[in-house]
Amino acid sequence: MDRILNRRPTKGMMLLGLRGVGKTVLLNRLHLMAEQKGFRTAKVEAPEGGLLPQLLAPELRQILYRLDLQISTGYKLRQAFSVLRNFVAAFKVKIGDIELGIEPVHGEGDTGNLEQDLPDLLVAVCEAANERGTALAIFLDEVQYLSPNELASLIVACHEVSQRNLPLFFVGAGLPQIAALSGNAKSYSERLFTYPQVGQLDVPAARSALVHPAKNEGVDFQSDAVEEILRVTERYPYFIQEWGFQVWNSAPSSPIRFAHVQQAIPGIIAHLDANFFRVRFDRLTPLQQKYLRAMAELGPGPHQTGDIATTLGVGVGAVASVRQQLINKGMIWSQRHGETAFTVPLFNEFMKRQMPILEKHEPKRRPH
Repeated sequence: MDRILNRRPTKGMMLLGLRGVGKTVLLNRLHLMAEQKGFRTAKVEAPEGGLLPQLLAPELRQILYRLDLQISTGYKLRQAFSVLRNFVAAFKVKIGDIELGIEPVHGEGDTGNLEQDLPDLLVAVCEAANERGTALAIFLDEVQYLSPNELASLIVACHEVSQRNLPLFFVGAGLPQIAALSGNAKSYSERLFTYPQVGQLDVPAARSALVHPAKNEGVDFQSDAVEEILRVTERYPYFIQEWGFQVWNSAPSSPIRFAHVQQAIPGIIAHLDANFFRVRFDRLTPLQQKYLRAMAELGPGPHQTGDIATTLGVGVGAVASVRQQLINKGMIWSQRHGETAFTVPLFNEFMKRQMPILEKHEPKRRPH
């Protein structure tokens, strides 16, 4: 961030990791740091299917108005408002009026082609920020839900801003497949971003996450209770948080013992099933659920696509579209060709609880 504020080139970031490892927490912390350093910030979360123009335009409009309040309007700021007006019209974005008595400038941000117009818009906003002696920071969560065209357009825009050495700090966060998706969208994406992997905590950090907050409240964990929680949570931050919360509430006194952890297990599992796993399960079609159940039969993963199909009792081609649908929904991902893994930690165990019996898939025969 300091390099950008000092007009020195640097890379943006794409935080990668499974569900519940703390990507959004890190994104929010970086967002707060950027605001404290004086960046003008935009923070959005991509919905499934992607609506990038509708997400970004209102945020950028607000930034431009905040820049306008600082001092009398400058040339670059007027130009940025003009490009934003063109962009909003081209992509039919519904936001408040842009009223500054500014005539639209034709040829910038007005083609309706996102890969051409988004770079025009980001360059214009960054030039306006630069004119004001500040910088722009964009924070985008759930990047994997952007459409291929939107992801490519975003990468092109970041590249164009970088080529002009304009002050932009971009941070994205999402599932592990983003690195491959970015590379497929534009080959130079690896030069624009770093891809920090956010995953399981190491043992000392996981232990600290349980022990230190409790100790601050005058409560101790016995070591075997801590080790049991680390075992069942596999040191994933969200699950450590949930198990620590539930065990804390159910333990009658300090120190918290192994027996207290064991007694809390049924309630914790029921809570996670109802509030963490099921919201994802209920979004799936019966066939998609059956596919994930076949994966669960094979274990945590990753699994070969052929093995999953065999477990379902069909050929790979019969369920290829189902696999792609699950990838699009962010339920599974593929680190290597022909390989499939859950994006939600411990989801294999949930699937076995939810669907105790694995049913083979019987494709419907088309009438002759």
